Amino acid sequence: MNETINKMLDDSRKTSMSSDTTTTISHSTSLSRLSFELPTSSPEKPPAMKPHRSSDSSFKAIRLITNLSFRDFKLVRQIGSGDIGRVYLCRLRGAAEEGRLYAMKVVDNEVLALKKKTQRAETERKIMRMLDHPFLPTLYAEFEGSNFSSVVMEYCSGGDLHSIRHKQPHKRFSLSAARFYAAEVLVALEYLHMLGIIYRDLKPENVLVRSDGHIMLTDFDLSLCSNAIPAVESPDFLPDSLSSPRAAHGSRALTPFSCISNRLFRSKKIQTLASNRMFVAEPVTARSCSFVGTHEYVAPEVASGRSHGNAVDWWALGIFIYEMIYGRTPFAGVSNEATLRSITKYPLTFPSDSPCSASEMHARDLISGLLVKDPSRRLGSKRGAADVKTHPYFKGLNFALIRSVTPPGVAGIRRQRTPSFNVF
Repeated sequence: MNETINKMLDDSRKTSMSSDTTTTISHSTSLSRLSFELPTSSPEKPPAMKPHRSSDSSFKAIRLITNLSFRDFKLVRQIGSGDIGRVYLCRLRGAAEEGRLYAMKVVDNEVLALKKKTQRAETERKIMRMLDHPFLPTLYAEFEGSNFSSVVMEYCSGGDLHSIRHKQPHKRFSLSAARFYAAEVLVALEYLHMLGIIYRDLKPENVLVRSDGHIMLTDFDLSLCSNAIPAVESPDFLPDSLSSPRAAHGSRALTPFSCISNRLFRSKKIQTLASNRMFVAEPVTARSCSFVGTHEYVAPEVASGRSHGNAVDWWALGIFIYEMIYGRTPFAGVSNEATLRSITKYPLTFPSDSPCSASEMHARDLISGLLVKDPSRRLGSKRGAADVKTHPYFKGLNFALIRSVTPPGVAGIRRQRTPSFNVF
């Protein structure tokens, strides 16, 4: 392998912190060591088709290959790295499929064992097998070798929201763009929580943008797997944390079933029932004491060393929206210690100038509800996305059809093209 490739493979990106270690171990791995030949007695099963990917030509191309193996892919270049692995742009071999691009996350099993993070990699693979959602990654294939393991998933050519934000005027998104991205992240979190998965690593770096402008959350090695029991509840009995006039107004403004027209129901009784029920699927009983996340995004209960649950994702959503709109996080300090101290002790503040529009006023109100330091009173902690969706900030937005909404025109989003391949 030439020196340029070796140097590229040694580059690293910002990673998340975790309680088990904060030491970064260099990957001095050569691609010549990658060996994923599957045992002949146990051939790799073709990946199961995901319903929302039924028309995905890239997925179909993989499924057409008999006895798919790692050798059916050509690695093009490294496109990212994290705490437990590296991500490569790759393409499927074969004349007809030569232009199809994929992302392959490769982890070194020896390094994982040395860093005591094998369980994290297994958790991520377990979660990816469960996912079937337009704003979450689809597992196309997975391979296991003696030294390495890998997963193949969709390649998002648009980049991540952290990099894209820095290309915007004043390094922040417009209110409409921030609202769009917040809504899609909210829908993705709702799905994860419905599966009993607490994400625990929401940040702009982990929100990728597809070539069509819609988002995809990535990296699940810090996620917590629990259980959630879906239910349909009445919004009339609001939890204490949501009993403010602000929340009540939001509940009247929009219901999670607002995508269903009352004209579909002949019975007035059923019409009333449909408009006065909300779908709730929140892992409210999940608890963990692990210290995980990115410093500027961790919730107060994590920063103070207490146990935490589903409410950490709603805190992170508040930080996310704040950063998208104002170009910085609200509690960032001069050091990681100062940041954690600010998160636990200091009140939330906004830029000194008053909101310039009703939309920004609603955004600040939503952020304030999400960034309540007491997790039991935090917006979303009781009913999750069902309560967050009804906030006036999202008024007029049909969440059920958001995938059909035209994404905002944002500078800096890379459109997919076939690159000049330098194949390893």
